[in-house]
Amino acid sequence: MKPKIEDVAKLAGVSPTTVSRVLNNRGYISNETRDKVQKAMNELNYFPNDVARTLFNKRSNLIGLILPTTSNPFFGELTFHLENICASLGYKVLLCNSLNQIDKEEKYLEMLLRNQVDGIIVGTHNRGILDYHKQGLAVVAIDRYLSETIPVVSSDNYEGGKMATDLLIEDGCKCIALIDGVGELETPARLRRKAYVDLMEECGRVPIIYEIPEVFDKKSQQDVISRLFHECPEVDGVFATNDIFAASFINEATSRGKNVPGDVKVVGYDGTETAQILLPQLTTIKQPIELIAKTAIDILLKEIEREFTDFPLETRLPVKLSKGTSA
Repeated sequence: MKPKIEDVAKLAGVSPTTVSRVLNNRGYISNETRDKVQKAMNELNYFPNDVARTLFNKRSNLIGLILPTTSNPFFGELTFHLENICASLGYKVLLCNSLNQIDKEEKYLEMLLRNQVDGIIVGTHNRGILDYHKQGLAVVAIDRYLSETIPVVSSDNYEGGKMATDLLIEDGCKCIALIDGVGELETPARLRRKAYVDLMEECGRVPIIYEIPEVFDKKSQQDVISRLFHECPEVDGVFATNDIFAASFINEATSRGKNVPGDVKVVGYDGTETAQILLPQLTTIKQPIELIAKTAIDILLKEIEREFTDFPLETRLPVKLSKGTSA
């Protein structure tokens, strides 16, 4: 039979109310009393009822994360930092991989609401759930526009796209192609493409854009990259809007006997630890992933505590060029 709060109180020699105050950190409790209660809990192997504490404190200390997929290195590393920071602040994380499917996203939102999360961090590609604030939830988006009232945290995507394109132009590339996802969604990440287009047009060049319809699907990446080589054999520079696209391009180029960077120079975007370990030669635009996570949580906690009176709806964090040998 599981021990109850009354059992803890009896063993500690205090009242059940005192045990409750210790558990919920309410009112003044001497260190001696606190130690007695903790010792009794340890002896009885007693664990507090989180549901009851949620009702008492009106806080669940739960944060929901809705992301496309943690199998992607960027989202995997982002999740690591988000969970690590939340844990250090006393919050638990409920992680949801939506796979960019609106129906899954909606079901996950329902699940998070049932668990009475204090707030949600969203990095999904879909704009399928725009009613977060109708639920009275604190919400922060990462690299996604969800509504005009939900704050967004991202890297400086335009500056990153400009740095990548500038580098390829300065390296003497004459035929520079962009590999990106499908351009229907308006997201901060789309500014990488805008920077590329702006610089190409400033130089009097025609932008060459190849879109991958299923961004997390390896075959979809390979099909589009093969078409690029078939339709644009003279390509000598590529800006891939994430490191996975860049890696797929380098693999295909190598299989075709192309030398990187001799025949074609490549610049990626993200700069995750995984990419740096597996593809150390890749030149890429490095996002401040840990800082993105920290900033998103800082904003979310201020929303939870209703501390915001005036705050920026968009926060852009600086990027830097990580120079490898691919460009």
